[in-house]
Amino acid sequence: MSTVATIAVVALALLHVYILVLEMFLWTTPRARASFGTSEEFALATKAMAANQGLYNGFLAAGLFWGAFASDPVGFQVRVFFASCVAVAGLFGAVTSSRKILFVQTVPALVVLLLVLLAH
Repeated sequence: MSTVATIAVVALALLHVYILVLEMFLWTTPRARASFGTSEEFALATKAMAANQGLYNGFLAAGLFWGAFASDPVGFQVRVFFASCVAVAGLFGAVTSSRKILFVQTVPALVVLLLVLLAH
């Protein structure tokens, strides 16, 4: 895999680690509330749900890290699978929650997927 594709996969994984931290540990803070456009009341009421979402983002990050450093052919398959999962999750989030997710999650995932495919 090319260096550029590897860096892109790792960057996407780090983005999902950041989302994990926001959702699992910082959900009720002003920073997370501003990021997700939530009120303090909503954040307090949905803290457990957000932590669950954060955990799923952690699984996406783990898969992306795995794919970035695993040998091919498994590494390639894992990179394609997890980048695709991120793109689909982003599309679903954009339709059901906020269009902003399309640009924060889906577009980066599709760029990573393209780089991975071109590098193969």
